[in-house]
Amino acid sequence: MKIDEIISGHLSEHLSAVEKLGAQKSLIADMARRLITSLESGGKALFFGNGGSAADAQHLAAELVVRYRRNRRALPAISLSTDTSILTAGANDFGFESIFSRQIEALAGKGDVAIGISTSGTSANVISGLEAAKKAGCVVMVFTGQDENPCSLLADIAFHAPSSITARIQECHLLVGHILCDLVEEAFVS
Repeated sequence: MKIDEIISGHLSEHLSAVEKLGAQKSLIADMARRLITSLESGGKALFFGNGGSAADAQHLAAELVVRYRRNRRALPAISLSTDTSILTAGANDFGFESIFSRQIEALAGKGDVAIGISTSGTSANVISGLEAAKKAGCVVMVFTGQDENPCSLLADIAFHAPSSITARIQECHLLVGHILCDLVEEAFVS
């Protein structure tokens, strides 16, 4: 078996991607500033994605509502991939492509931050959600892979994970998501 080779390969790919994140510090800071500004103004964060990205959306929303590392007031954030009744009714009645756009239409307001997460950047339902968020006057953010794609082209600000490997993209998304949670939390700790 090539156990050591497989482990070393994963660790090398991960370290390479994480080391490249330093070049995006100003972009990450800008994302945090926009999120903080929205929350300070009474806005909310709406996270959405499919599969592993849905899990990241749920995870990051929970970090803002509950806490990341320090106690502070709850911050308004929601994951649009967690309500199975809405997801299944929307997919059944209007098609799977509409599951996020319908929720954005119902829940988003001007100045809210809509955060679409898509490793490929080509998920039709995430694209539709981002389009609805733009129409609603949201600040549109995207977490995606390294290449320009339909999701990133819709974004006001797009974080491109510096990898083409899905697992590494997801690892970078979660790391940057945690950095954002830490920066946001710092702004709201009294």
